[in-house]
Amino acid sequence: MSARSKARKRALDVLFESEVRGLPVGGTLADRVADNDPPVNEFTVALVEGVAKHIDVIDDLLETHSVGWSLDRMPAVDRNILRIGTYEMLFDDQVPDVVAVSEAVAMARDLSTDESPAFVNGLLARLLQLKPTLGV
Repeated sequence: MSARSKARKRALDVLFESEVRGLPVGGTLADRVADNDPPVNEFTVALVEGVAKHIDVIDDLLETHSVGWSLDRMPAVDRNILRIGTYEMLFDDQVPDVVAVSEAVAMARDLSTDESPAFVNGLLARLLQLKPTLGV
């Protein structure tokens, strides 16, 4: 697993933990950085802070374009994988869009349900298709 893939997984851990604990998006980041076990690198921090900064836009896009699934109905792991993937595609120019989608699908394959990789791929592919018209 590449360093960036590990950083994405760590960002997912932080986002998931924050949600489970009922904290704001990324609310556990400062604690995880302070604990540094396992270490939290700069890319992880950038992902979590980026998702937190753009959470309203990201969640609105996910809610609007997911067919048959509200955000609340999605598994928490999928929801947070989608948040990371959407952030990388729309707000991080350093990550190629195909890499963002591929990494999100890989996390879903490794960490969620059997149906999750197809769902994550489909929703992110739809957002990628609409990207030129989204105005973000």
